[in-house]
Amino acid sequence: MSRALPRPGGNATGINFLNREVDAKRLGLLHQLVPKAVHVAVLVNPANAPTNAETTLQNIQEGSRAMGLQLHILHASTSHEIDAAFATIARDRLDALFLVPDAYLTGLRIQFATLAARDRIPAAYPDREMVAAGGLMSYGTNIVDAFYQVGVYTGRILKGAKPADLPVTQSTRFVFAINLKTAKLLGINVPRLLLAFADEVIE
Repeated sequence: MSRALPRPGGNATGINFLNREVDAKRLGLLHQLVPKAVHVAVLVNPANAPTNAETTLQNIQEGSRAMGLQLHILHASTSHEIDAAFATIARDRLDALFLVPDAYLTGLRIQFATLAARDRIPAAYPDREMVAAGGLMSYGTNIVDAFYQVGVYTGRILKGAKPADLPVTQSTRFVFAINLKTAKLLGINVPRLLLAFADEVIE
């Protein structure tokens, strides 16, 4: 039985959001935005699927070596543990924060924005909602477009299409967002090239 993306076979199909595939890109954008940041805290939710976290860490570790970055892995799966993680970042004088994609953690966007602003920590997030809440920057799959594709596939299946005949679709639209107000608060001068590259600039 074929498991190729164009014809997955069996009773499986779907949308690949490519979250893990863009992690290295997000880390690179953070490095361009804050080039003096060397020690980067990487926040992981240990309650998430272990293979997802491991793959993400592998991806960014490969990229970090090329950029001369040193990653410091921190764990948090509750609001209290997020507070503790920021206390560690401040105590160890880490330069920046990279949040590994996680639905629970991104749901606490206000807490992240508040703590990052309080401790003056530049942070890179997986979705633009965190930037709209006051986070510095994000790069990730265009969630609206991805869920639109989910709706299209659901409609086709409800009309009688067999999942095995539907190719697994991969996201092709990504969003890079920057919050200029937060950048100014942190004393970051955003390069013009990044501003030109950004899909959304929040002022």
